[in-house]
Amino acid sequence: MALSNAYVQGYGKIPELFNKIRDGQAPEQFTHQLLKDWGFSSSNDRKFIQLLKALGFLSPDGKPTSRYHEYRDYSRSKQVMAEALRESYGDIFLIKSTPSKGDRDAIQGKFKSSHNASDRVAQLMTNTFFALLDLAEFSGKAKARPKPKEQPQPLEQKRKAEDLPDVLTPKPTAYETPGLHYNIQIHLPATKDIEVYNAIFKALKEHLYET
Repeated sequence: MALSNAYVQGYGKIPELFNKIRDGQAPEQFTHQLLKDWGFSSSNDRKFIQLLKALGFLSPDGKPTSRYHEYRDYSRSKQVMAEALRESYGDIFLIKSTPSKGDRDAIQGKFKSSHNASDRVAQLMTNTFFALLDLAEFSGKAKARPKPKEQPQPLEQKRKAEDLPDVLTPKPTAYETPGLHYNIQIHLPATKDIEVYNAIFKALKEHLYET
């Protein structure tokens, strides 16, 4: 595994530095002058180049790597940073697969023992690591599983289901008063005289509907 000894005193500027990397074009060569142009003019800011090399964002001669270019993709930048941290600080992930601030003492002790560092330097290494950690997203954090999609029901099966009577859950019905129903059949005579039919229907109206 690995444990980078790169650190910066201005670790609070780390988010701004990586915003510049993501928002701007990748240079052919990453130089101290570029840092100054971005507003990182302190002599202590020069250590940002060492940090970028340790993370695999720059080659040993200071040229942007494929990781540098991949980080510029907003949709993937956090995953790219997570990959860089696992590669450069692998020994820390043996302490905790997803480190948090609650692991700070153990992580600082690891820096101190591995690099024979003073308390002050080990603290700066730890602060640098946690500033980078805030820019990362690990696959272990993730994302709720999507609900399985409902399979479409074949049309023929769907029609059969709709035609089935609802026998399992009887629907409540209102109380109905019993009554008598009559079925009246009328046999009309075969005749071409329309007045015969008019008389029959007139009699029906008088005796059935108007009584």
